[in-house]
Amino acid sequence: MGNNRYKILVVEDEVNIRNLISTVLETSDYQSLWADSCNLGKTLFQSHNPDLILLDLGLPDADGLELLKHVRKTDL
Repeated sequence: MGNNRYKILVVEDEVNIRNLISTVLETSDYQSLWADSCNLGKTLFQSHNPDLILLDLGLPDADGLELLKHVRKTDL
């Protein structure tokens, strides 16, 4: 496996769903990062600059749309 894999940030608070998505991504040779909250998603977005974000809109600490707005504002 090379270092040029696409990074995908999975923002999902349900453990089973998050684990399933991450496993499928990893077996398909994608690098997956995961967050279980909007705040952690923002932090991982800022520090890892993922190529794609799979975003749950119903997160425990904020609406997923808040993270989407943050990404759009900072990634212009």
